[in-house]
Amino acid sequence: MEFVKISVENFEELRELQKVYKVEIGECVPTSAELENLRMAIKSEQIHFYGCVCDGLLVACCSICVTYSTFNYGSAGVFEDFFIQPEYRHRGIARKLVAYAYEQSGVESLTVGCADCDMKMYEAIGFGIPLGNMLAFGE
Repeated sequence: MEFVKISVENFEELRELQKVYKVEIGECVPTSAELENLRMAIKSEQIHFYGCVCDGLLVACCSICVTYSTFNYGSAGVFEDFFIQPEYRHRGIARKLVAYAYEQSGVESLTVGCADCDMKMYEAIGFGIPLGNMLAFGE
């Protein structure tokens, strides 16, 4: 088990993991254009991806977008894209990946918006401070 920062150099593995992730959560598989936008966002450091490699394969990922927050009057990260291949779950990857991503990103706080059904899982891996409800604006 090795934790890594995912860059454009190893983007192809992330591309495949993103497709599986989106299908599992009931969303459309990203288009080639969307995946190219993601690759460019990683290249320009608008988003940072972290992953776990087991058996030579990228089996888990998460992302952090860095912003500023008055929650702690400092750098904050928005945690998203959290996925572990089913056959690698329940091996302790989740907690370790979140800790690695948090440490490597250098943010002072980390928030996640999640579905009600995922609350217990996120609490179990360290997200324990309630900040109200998160809603997305847009179409």
